[in-house]
Amino acid sequence: MAAKILPVVKFATKVTIAGGALYVAYDSGLLGDGKEGSVALGRAKAAIPPAVEEWMKYFGFELPATPKIEFSPLDAWNSGVQKSIHALSVAPSTVSDYTKQGFQYVKDLTK
Repeated sequence: MAAKILPVVKFATKVTIAGGALYVAYDSGLLGDGKEGSVALGRAKAAIPPAVEEWMKYFGFELPATPKIEFSPLDAWNSGVQKSIHALSVAPSTVSDYTKQGFQYVKDLTK
């Protein structure tokens, strides 16, 4: 009987952990747009260092200083989207230009 229940319990535990992680990510704004992601990143930057310091005091060891990284998910997202849309918008004219250059090259070879 226990051999049949154990896989079900394992699966239920995994689903519960995954669902909880998904809920926390959604609730903190990580699955929203870029502005919500920036706000969530700011909250994480504010909350994590005090928690790490508390654990370091508790366990009695020190970690090296973390490097300062200035990164805005909002700016990175917007620039990536803009570059992708720009590439798609100029693709027809670019293909046309390359086709004309190819035909001109073949014409020059056959002269």
